[in-house]
Amino acid sequence: MKIEKITNNKTIEMKDYFGFNLRGKDFFPIWIIFYLIFIVPYVILAIKIQNIPPAEVPSLMIFICLFLLILVGFFISFYLTRIVIENITYKNTPITFNGNFSQYVWLVLKGIFLSIITLFVYVAWFVRDIYRFFVNNSSYKNEPFVFQGKGRDLFLIIIVTALIPIIVLTIVMARIFILTPGEASTSYVIINQILTWIICIPFIYSLYKWMINIDFNNYKIIWETELVPSCKKIALEILLSIITIGIYYPLAMIKLYAYFAERTIAQSGDVKRRFGFEPDNINDFLFIWSQMLLTIITIGIYAPWAISKIGTRILKRTYIE
Repeated sequence: MKIEKITNNKTIEMKDYFGFNLRGKDFFPIWIIFYLIFIVPYVILAIKIQNIPPAEVPSLMIFICLFLLILVGFFISFYLTRIVIENITYKNTPITFNGNFSQYVWLVLKGIFLSIITLFVYVAWFVRDIYRFFVNNSSYKNEPFVFQGKGRDLFLIIIVTALIPIIVLTIVMARIFILTPGEASTSYVIINQILTWIICIPFIYSLYKWMINIDFNNYKIIWETELVPSCKKIALEILLSIITIGIYYPLAMIKLYAYFAERTIAQSGDVKRRFGFEPDNINDFLFIWSQMLLTIITIGIYAPWAISKIGTRILKRTYIE
């Protein structure tokens, strides 16, 4: 869809819109496979692990099952991600995806193996490889997208904005717990959880900014944002979600999506095109909650239709101008 403005007998292109063609019934077959061979076994395994007495060591079989579930999750995610990508459109033309499953399997197996033997140091490069696989194998009108993020940059983001702050917080909270054991109970757990969310805000921001670093047809797609204002915005929306016991959460996501969409640019030399989103906050909030409730009531079975309807509602009002 394109909106045009006519000025002095000249037509000026204003906005070009995205779209989402995925239908719930088309998404359902792969989703139900994912549901039955990953989500259900994962819930059963989690319950079994939770019921293990504190002094008892989990059996080797539990670790084997968990590892196999992780592999299953990765492999099915290939098809889930592919069907989503192929149903995103821009100016009514779909994005195409040409990723090879065998190449993806190799990336996953290599990434897991190297992450284990490097004590998870390689995780940053593993994430880079998987994300780059999906971006670089996507194209629009035969023009490929190219992800430019570096593994070393993600590694530094993880260390500086996540690992070090969490270690410091853990030491501080453990010291408080030792010094005042009689007062430490549930309140400390809640405080620790809230502080963990707060200190992870720079990580959330930095991770997404790292992800939005894509070249396309002489354009560089990036976030034109600053750390402090962006983190304040994220913190505010998280805070409102916490104090409303999650009720505000869908609106928080809408507001954050609109905030960062408006700060996403595609630049080529002196030419700068901006992304944007036209929010309808109250109606979006009610619509998303209705889809979430239907998903909860059906124990996840309705999820394909929820994803389809929410994706369509959001993307059809996302544009580039």
